[in-house]
Amino acid sequence: MFEIRIICDPADTEPIVAALDRTFTTGTVSVYPSRDRKRNRLYARAEYEPADAEPTAPWPTPEEAYANAPSINSEIGWVARTLAAAECFTELGRDFYLRKAALLDRIALLDEPHDLFSDATETADAAAVFLMDMDQPGPFHDPRTYVRQQYAHWLSAEQ
Repeated sequence: MFEIRIICDPADTEPIVAALDRTFTTGTVSVYPSRDRKRNRLYARAEYEPADAEPTAPWPTPEEAYANAPSINSEIGWVARTLAAAECFTELGRDFYLRKAALLDRIALLDEPHDLFSDATETADAAAVFLMDMDQPGPFHDPRTYVRQQYAHWLSAEQ
């Protein structure tokens, strides 16, 4: 796994993202304005898979991962109640951080692809990275895709 950072003209963003997708196994490419707001910054976590590599299991789409999930409002309530009942953040377990990351991902999906620079997207990315750091997983595509995979596994185990 490696990270790619590209600074480019806004007109070049789509062709560059398409080229990254053709060349590497990437997750979502995050796009942010540069500090001068004249160019775009592209960030992607990627894996290079040789042609002779064994295929990996498919990652769930958001629709697949969240098909049987409780409503967003229900999950907001659960997160709030769990936080209110916790005496200390260190007592919150993995399930809390997984459900919180999945909730933030679902909220961010409501903005995407219309607003790639939204606070919701940045917050969802941060929560996903936190969960990945907590789990220390093996190869992956992108933090939010990892959250979807883990949430789908968790949800199927809960039902």
